[in-house]
Amino acid sequence: MTIAFVFPGQGAQTIGMGKALAEAYPAAKAIFDEVDDALGESLSRLIWEGEIETLTLTQNAQPALMATSLAAMRALEAEGVTIGKAAFVAGHSLGEYSALAAAGAISVADTARLLRTRGLAMQSAVPVGEGAMAAILGLDLDAVRAVAEEAAQGEVCQAANDNDPTQVVVSGAKAAVERAAEIAKEKGAKRAVMLPVSAPFHCALMQPAADAMAEALAGVDIKSPAVPLIANVRADAVTSPDEIRQLLVEQVTGSVRWRESVLAMAAKGVTEFWEIGAGKALSGMIRKIDRSLACRQVGTPEDAAAAAGA
Repeated sequence: MTIAFVFPGQGAQTIGMGKALAEAYPAAKAIFDEVDDALGESLSRLIWEGEIETLTLTQNAQPALMATSLAAMRALEAEGVTIGKAAFVAGHSLGEYSALAAAGAISVADTARLLRTRGLAMQSAVPVGEGAMAAILGLDLDAVRAVAEEAAQGEVCQAANDNDPTQVVVSGAKAAVERAAEIAKEKGAKRAVMLPVSAPFHCALMQPAADAMAEALAGVDIKSPAVPLIANVRADAVTSPDEIRQLLVEQVTGSVRWRESVLAMAAKGVTEFWEIGAGKALSGMIRKIDRSLACRQVGTPEDAAAAAGA
């Protein structure tokens, strides 16, 4: 059995996530304390006692999901499972930062600050209401790319997330994305769902955010991860700190190649994926990509204890 640790992205956030981990494991509680200190505010109070609308704001959701993932990682370590149990790490969009922090490439404090910067930069890159994203269900990547190209009509419209064989997300200017949703249905998509997001992530409209992240990442110490990272924009393994820095910048405007990333890990011998942190969205995608791959969620003390006995 060869295992990969994968880390969720935005959308997995819930009020109360990670609280049981913090109560059960002092090392998990220390992660939330460290993130609070790095940000100069009690993000943990928002995560555990706040309003979901506030937690869902991009600048809050990103560091909050990372903190929860790292708390789960510390719980695993307390149970005797180290990062070395994994052959690879990977994360979906912001989850790539969680993966790098879990693998020791970036400190927890730096990761929290980077994700706060990333969230604010992504939110401010495009005025609210001018961008949109839509999930196209039932068409493959090539078909959705053709739909996006037809819908663009001089505006930005790109395939942003290749999640699994049944779901590709398009992102760009609101009118273009709305056109893409209609064209996709005409081309045989089962559904085209406008997503409740506050900005058009992973498309060329995010260039101001990419510039902000290039500046922020330039000042951060990045080490080689303890295990290779399967990078979103490359769908292949990377260990070089300089490459990681560049790929994190490219990721802001580039596509999240999740389907290809999972297939790449499977081709390298991975047979089981552990989803570290909140929710089980990645496990659902992985099962659609290849039903022979096993999945395990690690988001509660019970999960951590069970994983240690696996």
